[in-house]
Amino acid sequence: MKIKDGFMLRELGDGFIAVAVGERAASFNGMVKLNATGAFIWKTLESGCDRDGLIRALTDHYDIDAAKAAEAADAFTAQLRKNGFLDE
Repeated sequence: MKIKDGFMLRELGDGFIAVAVGERAASFNGMVKLNATGAFIWKTLESGCDRDGLIRALTDHYDIDAAKAAEAADAFTAQLRKNGFLDE
């Protein structure tokens, strides 16, 4: 899994936003607000990884168990897929 080219994550105040840039901006008008956990997952997916790698990154970074990490990873990536941000 990887975030599609044409989307950028930027820190804005105490949160983060993802916006479309370049040609991608023609098909996606708007922005997505993310909290720190969402931004961490987004950044992890920018370089690409599989589900297991994402779960490992979450468990290492947040010191949570694999089940909770899997739940967060699955919920977030489902939203990314639904909104067209994710390359499989």
